[in-house]
Amino acid sequence: MAVKRERTSEGIEGNIQGGIRRPSLLSWLRLARTFQLVDRKTAEHLKQFDLTVAQFDVLAQVGAAEGITQQRLADALLVTKGNVCQLLDRMEARNLVERRPAETGRSNHVYLTSEGRALNRVAVPAQEDLIDRSFSSLSEEEQAQLARLLRKLEHSLL
Repeated sequence: MAVKRERTSEGIEGNIQGGIRRPSLLSWLRLARTFQLVDRKTAEHLKQFDLTVAQFDVLAQVGAAEGITQQRLADALLVTKGNVCQLLDRMEARNLVERRPAETGRSNHVYLTSEGRALNRVAVPAQEDLIDRSFSSLSEEEQAQLARLLRKLEHSLL
């Protein structure tokens, strides 16, 4: 079966010969494509702060929940504890975060340093502005509806 690669006003529906019959597949393709476009924009935007998308996510998560454990941070980021450890190593080397051992048990708690807080105060609002612009083709009501639908889908997958 040949795949036709032409741009049409129909978008991806016109890209696969015979069309896509299931709305779930079309939705998944659109979701993946939209994520990739926003992720690329985000990665380019965050270069001005010398941050990767993953490092920004750590900065935002820790900034919102100072003292979060490494395990809870890994869970929030949907990565393994080993991956979060590598991210934190790089961010500690830049003096953006610090890990402190728990008073009991073996867990570490993560905090922003003063440099991390300063970067958080600039980078998070700048990222919010970028996302606002990226979603501006949707009304506030449509954005809220999209958030509800994505949350529903996310919860069904957990």
